[in-house]
Amino acid sequence: MTFLGLRWEGTRAFGATEMRVQLHEGLAIATSMIVQVVLLVFVLVLDRSILPYALVGAVVYSVFMLGQRLQNEAAYIRIDHKLTDLYFASPLSAEAYFLGMSAGVLVAYLPPILVLAAVLVVVVHLSLLAVGTLLFVGVAVWFFTCSFGYIISTQFKDNRAIWPYASLITNFFGVLPPVFYPLALLPGYWHPLALLLPTSAAVILIEAAQGGLVAVSGSGLALAAVALSAEAVVAFALAIVWARRSARER
Repeated sequence: MTFLGLRWEGTRAFGATEMRVQLHEGLAIATSMIVQVVLLVFVLVLDRSILPYALVGAVVYSVFMLGQRLQNEAAYIRIDHKLTDLYFASPLSAEAYFLGMSAGVLVAYLPPILVLAAVLVVVVHLSLLAVGTLLFVGVAVWFFTCSFGYIISTQFKDNRAIWPYASLITNFFGVLPPVFYPLALLPGYWHPLALLLPTSAAVILIEAAQGGLVAVSGSGLALAAVALSAEAVVAFALAIVWARRSARER
């Protein structure tokens, strides 16, 4: 099966296989929300006024972390199991390998994300526009983070070398920008950067769609939407190119 000039044979089968592998890690799935839940508890205790911001950020952060899980999984398969050569020698295409792994991780970790999203909808009383925006930015962040994570996973020869970089990536995209806290608390000269980063752009778009949570101009919202969309498309395209290049080099 080809689409957009790409070969997707085996995507469904490899995605199902990867999903079953991930579902065996029940403890990892069950604890995937610990950071978000602990942060929300702190917000409830210390300042409930920012709870809506923290809930929106928790959902977006959870989606972003899927890319970090894919990064670890792809590196584990390549470095520890050394199965990448076997997969690429089969009819499974490089793009199907990447997308199937991304889909498998998504399906396995989706239930806790949906629970958190349901809490967000109920507690914040999200409007239909905000729910639609949440779905749009969720897909965009997923495309970006999985593509970014896959590319990063190919740069290391030792799994232990990935850990410090994974921490830096998580903090840069998920902690420093206004993901869990209001944009208004960030100095004004940093706002353009917040609108360009995929995680904070996604959060700002949801908050703007809900109304009353963030004050951003129309041009600012357009910048966030265009930047997030472009980053998702470009990152996905680069991941496909990188996957094909990696397959040819083996």
